[in-house]
Amino acid sequence: MIHVHVRDPDGRHLLDADAYRAALGAIAETVGDSLVVQITSESLGIYAPPRQMQVIREVRPEAVSLALRELLPDARGEIEFSAFLEWLRRENVMPQFILYSPNEAVRLVELQARGVVPFEKLSVLYVLGRYATGHTSNPADLLPFLSEAMPRFEHWSTCAFGDQEAACVLVGALLGGNIRVGFENNLLLPNGQIADGNEELVGVAREGIRRLGYRPSTAAELRTEWGFR
Repeated sequence: MIHVHVRDPDGRHLLDADAYRAALGAIAETVGDSLVVQITSESLGIYAPPRQMQVIREVRPEAVSLALRELLPDARGEIEFSAFLEWLRRENVMPQFILYSPNEAVRLVELQARGVVPFEKLSVLYVLGRYATGHTSNPADLLPFLSEAMPRFEHWSTCAFGDQEAACVLVGALLGGNIRVGFENNLLLPNGQIADGNEELVGVAREGIRRLGYRPSTAAELRTEWGFR
């Protein structure tokens, strides 16, 4: 899977259907269907939930990441959010819910139980650390999400900030999760040097899981697991 953001000509964060279509077309031209392409709905403090959801409807991607705290900051938006999720379900667009704290995981399951989230199987991303200085990640940051009192999800992933990114995501893999790595969250190799490119960070994680007896899954396997079109 590749996680995609687009930017405006000045390099600023952008949610725009035409820009997304251009990016998706370029990816498909290069790799065909060998990657599941997930776009972001992240607001970055610029976009309100109605605009975030409208762009996704216009693009109709194969997969999308959704920050629960952004799209449903409180109960007042539940009707609109649920209708949007129902549209994703009908259109066979796979959502991944971004969770920044264990409390958000509990909230997501409660929304699912009440029918606000109309999916039987949920894919979530546990975010370890933050962009802020002093909030780089440590593998132990994953443990609160996986405590006995926490809900269990069919498909979970983890991402991390700083030079311990690889250690964090490899611990996630060993504990049964999936991993997300790359320049969005981290620029550093495990030795603290800046990576030459995004692919170098991906390579470190890929080699790590192989040495531990695992292998990367394929896009075809992911589509089969989740019933993608």
